[in-house]
Amino acid sequence: MQGPAARTRAAGSGSGAVQTETADSATERDGRPRRPAERFAALRRHRQLVFVLAVVALLAQMAVAMVTTAREQSPTTDEPVYVGTATVYLKEHSLRYNPEHPPLGKLIIATGVLVADPHLKQGFPGDQSRLGRHLLFETGNDAQRLMLWARTPMIVLTLLFGLVVCAFARDLTGRVGALAALALYAFSPDVIAHGSLATLDVPAAGFVLTSVWLTWRARRRPGVYLPLAGAALGAALATKMTTLPAVPVVLLLAVLSVLAARRAPRHAPRRMARPLALGVAWAAGMALIAVAVVWASYLIVDPRLHWTAPADMPKVHGLRALAADLLPLPREYRDGMLLQFGKAEIVVRDGFLYGRPYNGALWYYLPAALLVKTPLGMLALWAAGAAGLCAIRRLRPAVPYVLLPTAVLLASAMTGDRDLGVRYAIFVPFFLAVAAAAVIAVRRRWAYAVTATLVVFVGVSSLSTYPYYLPYANEAFGGPAKTHLWLHDSNVDWGQDLARLAERLRQRYPHETVWLVYKGSGEPSYYGIHASDPLTVPPGKVRGLLVVSDTAAATAEGPLAALIDSSRAVDEVGHSITIYRRP
Repeated sequence: MQGPAARTRAAGSGSGAVQTETADSATERDGRPRRPAERFAALRRHRQLVFVLAVVALLAQMAVAMVTTAREQSPTTDEPVYVGTATVYLKEHSLRYNPEHPPLGKLIIATGVLVADPHLKQGFPGDQSRLGRHLLFETGNDAQRLMLWARTPMIVLTLLFGLVVCAFARDLTGRVGALAALALYAFSPDVIAHGSLATLDVPAAGFVLTSVWLTWRARRRPGVYLPLAGAALGAALATKMTTLPAVPVVLLLAVLSVLAARRAPRHAPRRMARPLALGVAWAAGMALIAVAVVWASYLIVDPRLHWTAPADMPKVHGLRALAADLLPLPREYRDGMLLQFGKAEIVVRDGFLYGRPYNGALWYYLPAALLVKTPLGMLALWAAGAAGLCAIRRLRPAVPYVLLPTAVLLASAMTGDRDLGVRYAIFVPFFLAVAAAAVIAVRRRWAYAVTATLVVFVGVSSLSTYPYYLPYANEAFGGPAKTHLWLHDSNVDWGQDLARLAERLRQRYPHETVWLVYKGSGEPSYYGIHASDPLTVPPGKVRGLLVVSDTAAATAEGPLAALIDSSRAVDEVGHSITIYRRP
C-alpha cells in the first residue's frame, strides 16, 4: 500500500503528465515538430491500432495472392473430385462419391458451389474422377468460374486460420511475436498455394491448430475452451483421416491444461489425483464432442445415412482392420479408412526426389522436400523458435502444445505411401510459425533485428514467385524455375497451368502443330488446345511443338524420354510445363 507521501507524489506526477500533454498540444498548434521521444510515446499509446493495421495488411496481401492464384489456375488433379462430390452433396444428398475422405471439407467447398449453381444431371453413373470432369467440362458450366467459387470458402478459411496463428503466438510472446508468426504464415508459399485450392489439406491442418490453441487457452479457463477444442478436433477428423494421430496428443494436452488450471502440485500424488481425474474426464468429454462433430458432418449430407460399400472394397486384415472397426464413427468413415488402407497395399506410386525417380516411398521424403519448398529465412526462424521454446523458461510449458503435435503428425505422414508433395505436411508451417515467435522472447535488440531481417527475406522470396506459388523452391535450390529438377507432382506440377498454356500457345505459337503430354485433370480441348498424343505415333512423325508436364518429364522413360532427349526446350509455362521444339 502507498502512504500519503507516495500518493501525493503520484498525484503530482499525474498533474505533471496533464501539464506536459497540454504543453505538447500547444507546441503542435505553434507548428513546431514533436521530439522523437514524444513521437514514440504517441506510437505506444496507439500500439493496439498499429497492431490491428499490421494484421490487416499481412492478411490483405495474402488474400490478394490467393485470389489471383485461384483465378488464374486451371483445376488441379484432386479438385474436380472434391468439387464434383460437393455438388452431389448439394443436389442429391448422397455419400456415394469420395468415401475415402470425410464430408466436412467438401461441405465447406459446397458453400461456394452453391453460389455458382452448376448444372449436373442427377444420378450420374461414372466414378468420382469421371464425375468431376463431366461437371466441369461436359455440362456447359463455366469451369473457371465454378472453380473460383469452390476455392473461395477455402481462401476465407485460410485467412481465418492466420488469425489463429496470430492469436496463439500473441498468447505466448505478445504483439511483436504475433506479427512475426503471422508474417511467416501469410508469406508461406505452400500455405498460399494450397490455401487457394478446393482441397482438404489446409482446412485439416488449420482445424488441428485451432484445437491445440484452444487447449492451450484452457490452462486458464478449461470450462470455456475445452468444449470448443473438442469441436475443432472433430472438425479436423471430419475433414481428413490423416488427422487421427492428433487425437491422443490433443487429449493429453487437455489433461495438462486442466492440471495447470487447477495448479496441481507435482510432488503430492494424493493432492494431484483429483485434478488428474478431472482432466481425464474433460478429455473424455472432448472426445465425445469430436465424435459428435464427425457424425453431424455425415448426417448433414444424408440424414438417413444410406450407404452401400463399393463393390471393389479391398480386404484389409490385421491391426488396421481392427482399428477401423473399433472406432465409434459412422460406417462410412470406417469404410473410407479401409479403402485408403487397401489402396496403400495395392498401388505402387512413382516417386521423384532430388532428380532421382524411384518406385514406392522414402521415409525421409517429406523433410527433404520441405528443405526445397520452404523459404530459407523461414527455415532459420523455425529452428531458432523451436530452440527458444525449449530454452526460455517461461515458454517451456508451450513446448508440448506447439512441437509435440508437429512431431507426431510429421512422423505419421512420413510413414505414408504417397511421396507426392509437401501438402501432406502442410501443418508444419502452421505450427512452426507459432514456434518462430519465441525468438522475440529473447528480449535482446539483436533478436528483434535478426527476426525482422529474416521476415523481410521471407517476404521478398515469397513475393518474387507471385503468382506461381505451387512450384516454389527457395534460392538454395534455384527458385521456382528449377523446382522440377528436384521434385514433382503437387510440389511443382499438379495440372494447374492448362489455361496459361492455352494462352501461351495462342500468343506465341499460333497455327503450329502441338503434341501434348499433360499430367492433370483438366480438359485441353475445353481451353482451345488442339493437340495430339505423341506416344500413339512413331517418333519420326512427332514434329513441331512437344509440350510436356514437368511431372511426366521427371519420371519419363522409354519413348517419352527419347522424344524429350531429341528435342530442344524453347519455353516454359508457369514453371510446370515445358515446351520443346522438334525439327
